[in-house]
Amino acid sequence: MQTNLLSTAIGSMPFDDADYAVSVALKSMDAPIWPQLPSTSLKEQMEIQYSENIPCAVVDEVKKRMFFQTDQDYSEQFGEFYEKFEAGDPSFMAISEEYSKGIYALLKAVKAKGGKLPWLKVQVTGPCSLALTVVDENKRAMYYNEEFRDVILKAISMKARWQIQLFKPYAENIICFIDEPILSAFGSSTYVSVKREDVVEIINEVVEAVHADGALAGVHCCGNTEWSILIDAGVDIVNFDAFEYAHTIVMYADGVKKHLERGGSLAWGVVPTSALIREQTVESLEQKLEAGMDALAATGIDKNLILQQAIITPSCGTGSLPIADAEKVFDLLSKLTQKMKGKYKV
Repeated sequence: MQTNLLSTAIGSMPFDDADYAVSVALKSMDAPIWPQLPSTSLKEQMEIQYSENIPCAVVDEVKKRMFFQTDQDYSEQFGEFYEKFEAGDPSFMAISEEYSKGIYALLKAVKAKGGKLPWLKVQVTGPCSLALTVVDENKRAMYYNEEFRDVILKAISMKARWQIQLFKPYAENIICFIDEPILSAFGSSTYVSVKREDVVEIINEVVEAVHADGALAGVHCCGNTEWSILIDAGVDIVNFDAFEYAHTIVMYADGVKKHLERGGSLAWGVVPTSALIREQTVESLEQKLEAGMDALAATGIDKNLILQQAIITPSCGTGSLPIADAEKVFDLLSKLTQKMKGKYKV
C-alpha cells in the first residue's frame, strides 16, 4: 500500500490532559495516535501499560515497577489464558481506562467527529522489549523463561488485535506499531544469547496477529539496529531515527529495496525528540530528510518509490520532553509533511 509521505507519531506525549493530547494528534498527523501519558500515572509507563490481565504480572506501586511472580503454581492461570487465546476473542486482553486514558479519549473524539478517518495508528510495547526489560522475583529477565515469554508474546498480540478491532469502525486504514527500543542493543554483549532467528519469529507472530485484523504492522526502534531483522519478520513499516541514523538504513539497501517493492514502507523519524528540536526549522528538517532519501536512492532505489512508500514521524516518543519542545515536534511534523507533499504533489 502506498503511504505517500503520510505523517504519524510514536505514542508517548508529556501532557497531563488526554483530551488535549488527542487534539494535538488530530491536528498535526495524517494518522492520529492515541497518546500514552507516562507523566500521569505509573500504569501509563511503557511496559506496565500493557501488563493488565497478563498471568502473574505484578505492579508494585510502592517501588514503582512491575515484575512477574513465577515462584507459585501458575498452571491454572496459564490454562485459562490459553483457553481464551485459542477462542480468538482479544477482549480478554483489553486495556482499561485505568491503564490508558489516551485510548478512550481518542475513541471519544473519533466518535464525535463522525464518519471514518482515512488513517489511524495504535501501538503496543514489543514483546522482545517487554520480556527483556521486565524480570521475575529473582531479577531474571522474562525472555529467558520460555513459558512466560510465550504468554507475553500472545498477550501483546491480543492487545494489538483488541485495539485494531476497537478502532476499526472509525478508520479506513489502521497502523499498529510494535515498539521495540531494545533492538538497538541487539548483538551487544548484554544480549549475546538472544538469537536473531528467535527475534524474527517473535516479531513475526505479532505482525501476523495485526494482519489478521486487516491492519498494517510497523516496528519502531529509536536507535541503530540490524534493520533486516524487521524486514525478514514481514513488517509493513520500518520506523527508524532518520535524524541521527539515516546512514544505517543505507547499509541494508538490498533488503530495503525488496521491502519497498513488495509494498512496504519506511517511516522516517526525522523530527528529533531531544533538545535538538529547539534548533530545527521546516527547512533544516527538509534538507535532512532529502539527504537521507537521496543517499538511499544512490544505492539504486528509485526516488519515486522511496517517496510513495514513505511515512514521516518524530524520531521517538515525546513523553520525556518539556511540553514546549513536544509541541514544537508536532508543529514541525505537520509543516514538514505539508511541505514535502506539496513539493512532490502527493
